[in-house]
Amino acid sequence: MAGVPVTAGRDWLPVATIVLGIVALWYVFAVILNAPWAYDQAGRDGVTLGPADLVAATLSQERPRLPAPDQVATELWKSTVEVKPTSKRSLVYHAWVTLSATLAGFALGAALGIGLAVAIVHDRTSDASVMPWVIASQTIPILAIAPMIVVVLNSVGVSGLLPKALISTYLSFFPVVVGMVKGLRSPDALLIDQMRTWNASAGQVFRKLRWPAATPYLFASLKVAAAASLVGAIVGELPTGAQAGLGARMLSGSYYGQTVQIWSALFMAAILAAMLVGLIGLAERMAVRAMGGRPGR
Repeated sequence: MAGVPVTAGRDWLPVATIVLGIVALWYVFAVILNAPWAYDQAGRDGVTLGPADLVAATLSQERPRLPAPDQVATELWKSTVEVKPTSKRSLVYHAWVTLSATLAGFALGAALGIGLAVAIVHDRTSDASVMPWVIASQTIPILAIAPMIVVVLNSVGVSGLLPKALISTYLSFFPVVVGMVKGLRSPDALLIDQMRTWNASAGQVFRKLRWPAATPYLFASLKVAAAASLVGAIVGELPTGAQAGLGARMLSGSYYGQTVQIWSALFMAAILAAMLVGLIGLAERMAVRAMGGRPGR
């Protein structure tokens, strides 16, 4: 058809090629890593494994070192489609528990990041005092600070969603601060001087120049912050002894050697992250259109 790029139908080929390559390598490593157990079992039974038997034995273990892709896909199907979403065996249920903490932490982190960035850009004292502390805060490992947050809040009777949300906030606010500071400072000095010659106030310069210039940086940093917030929510579930959530699902799987359960929870977390980033991308395109721009591909 006229006007349709020749390569429009071929955009999926590179992605499909990479995915197929990853899946093929995954199967190869599943055979390699699970082979010792298969040989051990065959030796106990007095059976000699041929190549085909070895592949079959390594890809069908109940507790493999590395689950095969079809095992993970089957577990995902069983735990999302074949059980009720409200069941504690459902990954949808656990995903919602984690997602609620993720969204709360992401909202807090985005608001905090934007607020700090505005202060840093418009106040030299904040730039000199706050920014170094923002950077220094990220040198503390999250695995070290998460139990501290949980213990302190539990000591004052606060538990449940809030501790996990605060851990998510801790991870998510930093990319927003850095991105927004860069974006708010991105307008050329000549444009700022021109606004001042028009007797524009600081608020007008912010609304008419700095904020529109910072919008691409904002959405880019929000995508990073969303993924970081999800990681924070999962990490926050580990030291709490939580009974629900993807982190709790992974932890229980590690206790009982259920590697397929661990990997299915990991894939559910990846699906959640992809959905969050996709929603932010949709909001970005809508914002660009509202501002009169043309969304990129």
